[in-house]
Amino acid sequence: MQNRFNRSVATLVGIAIAGTGLAAANAAPAAASSYDCPAGYFCGWTGESANGTMWKTNKSVADLGSWDNKIRSYVNRTKSIACVYEDKNYEPWGGYWPQEPNTPGEYSGYPTATTSSIKFVRTERECSQTAYPRWYSEISPKVQGFGDMNGDRKADVIARDEAGRLWFTPGNGTGKLIGTGGWNGMNALTRHGDFSRDGREDLIAREASTGKLWLYPGTGTGSLGARKLIGTGGWNAMNKITAFGDLTGDSRSDLIAVEKATGKLWLYPGTSTGGLGARKLIGTGGWNSMNALVGIGNVTGDSRPDLYAREASTGKLWLYPGTSTARLGARKLIGSGGWNAMANFIAVGDFSGDGRPDLATVTNEKYVIDGYPGNPGWLVTYRGRDTGGVQSGERTDGEWWGLNGVF
Repeated sequence: MQNRFNRSVATLVGIAIAGTGLAAANAAPAAASSYDCPAGYFCGWTGESANGTMWKTNKSVADLGSWDNKIRSYVNRTKSIACVYEDKNYEPWGGYWPQEPNTPGEYSGYPTATTSSIKFVRTERECSQTAYPRWYSEISPKVQGFGDMNGDRKADVIARDEAGRLWFTPGNGTGKLIGTGGWNGMNALTRHGDFSRDGREDLIAREASTGKLWLYPGTGTGSLGARKLIGTGGWNAMNKITAFGDLTGDSRSDLIAVEKATGKLWLYPGTSTGGLGARKLIGTGGWNSMNALVGIGNVTGDSRPDLYAREASTGKLWLYPGTSTARLGARKLIGSGGWNAMANFIAVGDFSGDGRPDLATVTNEKYVIDGYPGNPGWLVTYRGRDTGGVQSGERTDGEWWGLNGVF
């Protein structure tokens, strides 16, 4: 559940003392206006209607000093989100408000001044959380062949935030920035194994504006190297682009995708140069009825990669086993319903430490807790079974809200 504390009416900003990056402007109350706040600053006033003494800052302030609980109106004219806290030191538990950038002339007023600190951030979740989610993984007893980008036998997760940054989370609750921006320009991201043939897991992304497909090679440390074009265009005609593992049996990772116009499922085999070979039809139609494809790994125990697929109309989850003919076998029901309440599927191998591939999901607004829907942002984990399915889900962490995809 999103851990955000909103005030019942418009929130006001407090202002810090000298030496904290704030400047004072002693405007006459009658002449003061929100238009007095220059671009690039957060301004507050002692009056409720952008009047009285005005202060301005373009830096985060942890302690408002003598101006603690003194400001009754404010405007945010920076390009960042301003987290306005009722407690000092950016403490969110006493209450806070994430103020988006305002246009000239806008301001918020409140009869009671309660603000004690202010922080500028790129995304709303950073008011109370790290920009990346907390991800924990146990060491797997064997190498999975996918899901581990730094070679420590722990399943890793890549998260994209709403500002278009990319974060690597290695399974110990920490995270590091591996993409400084621009990733919101990609409308498909997928990873499962090594495409570049260097023994490290890679990331594949489709560029929304051009339909090009790019390979971002893993470096072995969780970071990504210089990208390589592996699809010159036309990939916007495909849906549910999914890195799948080695279905063809040539020790190279493969890609699958659904053709939007026909509902056909195509296999794009990996090549020795890190590109993709001539595609092969492995599903003659009907795949548009699936709204998620998940390369889950080898869950049937036959050393071939298997596929999970969610049926849009029913919310059922199906297992399609890989076969020795580089196709998919007869499907098996492993989830009888309710899977449409999941916004993201995370298949990064064994994170429970029992040697079997597991599944994690992040919930959307349809997710029900105690009989009530409307519970997005929960991480739910499912341990893998030796029969190819998963055990019952466990709500693991309620702070996976405010992200733009996890992979």
